[in-house]
Amino acid sequence: MIFKEFAPSERLKPYIKCLYFYESGSAVNYDDIVFPSGNTEIIFNLGQGHWQIKKDGAFYTTPPIELWGQITKPLSIKSIGENTMMGVRFYPHSAAYFFNESVAEFNNEVVDATDLMGASLKTLHACLLDMNDLDKRITLIEEYLWSRLVLFDKKHTKINFIGQIVHSLYSNNSGNEKIEAISVRNNISARYLYMLFSQYTGLPPKLFCKINRFQHSLNLVNTNGQNLTNIAYESGYFDQSHFIREFKSFTGITPNSFAAQASPINQVLAGN
Repeated sequence: MIFKEFAPSERLKPYIKCLYFYESGSAVNYDDIVFPSGNTEIIFNLGQGHWQIKKDGAFYTTPPIELWGQITKPLSIKSIGENTMMGVRFYPHSAAYFFNESVAEFNNEVVDATDLMGASLKTLHACLLDMNDLDKRITLIEEYLWSRLVLFDKKHTKINFIGQIVHSLYSNNSGNEKIEAISVRNNISARYLYMLFSQYTGLPPKLFCKINRFQHSLNLVNTNGQNLTNIAYESGYFDQSHFIREFKSFTGITPNSFAAQASPINQVLAGN
């Protein structure tokens, strides 16, 4: 497996968290689970294989250009054949800059991104398929995204405002902050905050904080080797049982089970 992550160009840094390249290197089929990350993504499938996601008890093949909405619960996936893909990972609020629909419409969905962005995205995909140079592929994707920013500039002020709140919440791993406290701090009503946050990130503020806290704990489980009690308190949970319960709600497994079976592709598709 090859996975490479790239910082966006300077002009796109406020809008794109990262770009990445993934190549499976093998045609062996496998199953995996994707966890909530708090981010949305666009993925260009460029290989001979394909992906499937589980919905309503059955697996469905994803489109050539995928828009991943906010995932709020464990999502089962299958890799079929040898896969190659280029991905764009947005900040929680920043996918909203690039299309007009409410981000919340796509929660727990993987949809055809061309339904939102039109024929120009199909043209971009065709160009990416025609070249193998990674740097040129990145340049093409960035040029396309930059060209779309001006299309919805009337809503940029509101998205920027939610982005400021998102960044302030990143520094607080606790999922216990009340929406009323966030709204008072930002001088808006709780109802208006809930509406804007859901529209532009796909998540209510409380759930965003919970996923942010979960992702922090996930990183500690992956890299730290601390015991679960320490991870729980460092991540802002009330106690170890609270941590385990919420971790399992987002992954379907306990922290100890996750540490024993974490897979590389999960880190690609659920990266924070």
